Amino acid sequence: MNPFLNRRDFNQYTTLGGAAALSAGLPFGLSAGIQGVGSASSLLAEEHAKVSFPMGKAEHCVMIWLGGGAGQIDTWDPKVKGDPKANKAGSYYDKIQTAIPGVEVCEHLSRCAPIMDRFTLFRTVHHDVIDEHAAATNRMHTGRPVSETVIYPSVGSVIAHQRGAAGDGVPAYVLIGYPSTTRGPGFLGSKGNYVYLTDTESGPQGFQPASVIRQERQVRRNELLKKVRQLNTTEEKQALLKNYESMIDEAQRLAGPQFMRIFDLKSESADLRNEYGGEFGQRCLLTRRLLQSGVRFVEVSHNLNFLNGTGWDVHNDGIVQQHRLIQELDQALAALVLDLERHKLLDKTLIVVSTEFGRPAKFDGGGGRGHHGKCFSVACAGGGIKTGVAIGETDDLAMNIVSRPVSVPDLHATMYATCGVNPREELYAGERPVPITDGGTPVLELFS
Repeated sequence: MNPFLNRRDFNQYTTLGGAAALSAGLPFGLSAGIQGVGSASSLLAEEHAKVSFPMGKAEHCVMIWLGGGAGQIDTWDPKVKGDPKANKAGSYYDKIQTAIPGVEVCEHLSRCAPIMDRFTLFRTVHHDVIDEHAAATNRMHTGRPVSETVIYPSVGSVIAHQRGAAGDGVPAYVLIGYPSTTRGPGFLGSKGNYVYLTDTESGPQGFQPASVIRQERQVRRNELLKKVRQLNTTEEKQALLKNYESMIDEAQRLAGPQFMRIFDLKSESADLRNEYGGEFGQRCLLTRRLLQSGVRFVEVSHNLNFLNGTGWDVHNDGIVQQHRLIQELDQALAALVLDLERHKLLDKTLIVVSTEFGRPAKFDGGGGRGHHGKCFSVACAGGGIKTGVAIGETDDLAMNIVSRPVSVPDLHATMYATCGVNPREELYAGERPVPITDGGTPVLELFS
C-alpha cells in the first residue's frame, strides 16, 4: 500500500480498481496484472506518483510559543500605520525592510530583519477558532479540533514518538514552560511525552527520590508497588501500568549528571548570555544546549513574564507595552538563529514561531485588539528548507488571504516533512487508525 495514502484515498482507488475489474467481467482479485484493465494496483501507483512528498533532513525542531495570540499586523506582516485614538485601522508600529527584497516586518524586529534570509514567513495560516484561547492553542498544537472521544497528540509528541531522541541520555521532547494536555502525547502514551522545565537553572524536578527517602525506605516502597502490580490483572490495567513503568524508567535514565550538566548556562561566555538577553533569552540558550545534547523537539514558552501585563493577548491597554514583548522575542530569536548557525546546527534545526491566532487591524474600544483567525503569521527559520521567502499574501490590512492559504494541517505537514516524518502515516489510538495530519500537505515549494 502507498504509505502516503490515507484510508479515504485508499478506499477510493481500490473501489475504482474493483469497478474496472467488474466492467471487464473479471473477479476483483484477478484484475491486477491484466493488460488494459485499470486495476487498483496501477491506480495506487499513479496516486503514489502524485502525492509522494519530499522528506527533509532536519534533525531537530524548536517551537517558540507566543501564548495569547500575537498580532500578524504588528509583527511579521505589517501594513499601513493605524491610530487607535482616531479609530484608524492599521499597524501599531512603523515597518522596516528586511534581508528579503520586498518583505517588511515591524520596526521592533530590528535584529531579525537583517537576517531574514534565514527565515521562511508563513503569512496565510488560518483556522476557524476565534474566541477560545484553549481551543485555538489545542488546534495549533494538534492540528485538529478538540475531540470528545480521542485525545490527539501534539506535533512535538508526534515527532518525539516517530524519531526518538537524537542522542543518548536525553529525552526526545522537552517543554520549557508549563505542562498541559494540549502539548502532550494524547493516545501515544509515555513514549511521546515531554520533560518539562519551569526555569533555566534547576533542571527537571522529581527524577530522584526526595532526600528524606533513604535506601531502605525506597526498597520497601518498591516491594509494596510490586504487590500492587500483581493485583492489576486486567488487560486495561496492565496497559496503564506498563505506561507508568516506562515513565519511571525514563526518569531514572535521565537522573544522572549527563543530562543535568546541560543546565549549567554559566559554562557559556558572559558575552553570549548577554546576547540572548533576559529569562526568555536564557531559555533559548538552554534550547541550543538541549539540541546539541540530542533532544529532538523543544517547545519554549515566551509569555510567562507578562512584560506588558497581558502577554500577547493585547486587548485594551495591554497593547501599549506590546513592543517590549516584540523586542524581547527579537533579541532572543536572532541570537538563537545566529548561535545555531555558528554551531553548524541551523540547517539541521527547524525553528517555528507559532501562536494560537492573530489580531484584527481595527482597534477595540480600549485601544487594543481582539482575536482574528482568518489569517495570521507563523515565522520559521533554518531546517534545511528554502528560506528567504514569504509564503502567501494578505490584503491591505492583513485581514484576509489574497493568495496561497496555508491550513494548520498544511503547516504541520511541512514541519513533519522537514523533520523526516511522513505526514500521511497512520498512528493508532487503540485499534483506530489516525493519520498524523488531518489531510495536511507540505508546502512543496520549500523543498525544491
